[in-house]
Amino acid sequence: MALRVIRQIVPSGAAALRAAHISQKAGVHTSSARSLQYGWLTYVMGERTTPRLTSTSKKSSHRGWKPGLRERSSWPPSWLTHWGCCNMPEADNNYMDRMTGEKEPLPVDYNGMCSLEKFYTDPKAADGNSYRLQLWMYTMRLLQYADAIEHMLATGQGVILERSPFSDFVFLDAMLQQGYIRKECVQHYNEIKHISLCEFLPPHVSIYIDVPAEEVEKKLKQSDKSYLHNVPLSYLKSIEDGYKTTFLPKIIETSELLAYDANQALDFERVAEDIEYLKCEKEPWVKQDDVTYHHMRMLAGDKHAVAALTHIPLFLPEITIGAHDYDEKYYAYKSLPGKKYAAGYNADVGDKLIWLK
Repeated sequence: MALRVIRQIVPSGAAALRAAHISQKAGVHTSSARSLQYGWLTYVMGERTTPRLTSTSKKSSHRGWKPGLRERSSWPPSWLTHWGCCNMPEADNNYMDRMTGEKEPLPVDYNGMCSLEKFYTDPKAADGNSYRLQLWMYTMRLLQYADAIEHMLATGQGVILERSPFSDFVFLDAMLQQGYIRKECVQHYNEIKHISLCEFLPPHVSIYIDVPAEEVEKKLKQSDKSYLHNVPLSYLKSIEDGYKTTFLPKIIETSELLAYDANQALDFERVAEDIEYLKCEKEPWVKQDDVTYHHMRMLAGDKHAVAALTHIPLFLPEITIGAHDYDEKYYAYKSLPGKKYAAGYNADVGDKLIWLK
């Protein structure tokens, strides 16, 4: 499978957090002087999660932005500072490169073998690019969500995300409605979602900012990326309908939900006040204890295990490559500078004293 290459390049534990430039505050395993990964021994030695969780920790949230809007929220940094939150930019198809600390994005062969530009210019491409892109983006959002969970449980600092794997399916449904993907792709996606999303707790708070599809279309036409100028309005409307008819009714069962239009969302004081009044007492977070948090931290810190949740033994032409092609791409990746051995053991990129490590 094309996405199985992810097993070779996903960093794990504290290394992934450092590469993503996430500030860390507490815990032996997150010390600036050490890079020890949280594990069973840490737990046995007395490391516990619940003492560091505060009201800010419980306000870990993700924002449901409208389809196609790639812009960051206009909420000011002072608002995030007020809440003491860590703000993670939206995961894109190069999120893996940031996790591994790449100076420049790697070729698409090592980033899901898919192209966002090709999706917008030729969404019905016969090579299956559309579904590969959707599955890759789900994987990236799942990895980022694991980063967010790991950071929150390790430091007690709340995290704000733009989109999450819990809302990802609205794009898949829109693709099916527009005829971009086959029903078999949806079945494959739903099976992966069923075995992976259940391993993580939902956001405490979901903030949905409602911008009509027509307004999104206007903003896309003003983008400096020409491939966004002709995104079909019908596709944007399908995503809008997916948010309102499927995602919002479902997420409100497990998360606190705040919804605003574009103008209301700019009233930062109102948003902050609304969040302040939230109790965040919905299941399943209220049922967690140090034991369940421990197991969650173990999984979230093991990015290989998280990525493996998106792999199932099922043949699907859109995401399957032959053994020879796989070998060719694998060895081509290993021939890149600094990729032949584990990080810190590659003389070709200047690693020193390798024989002493």
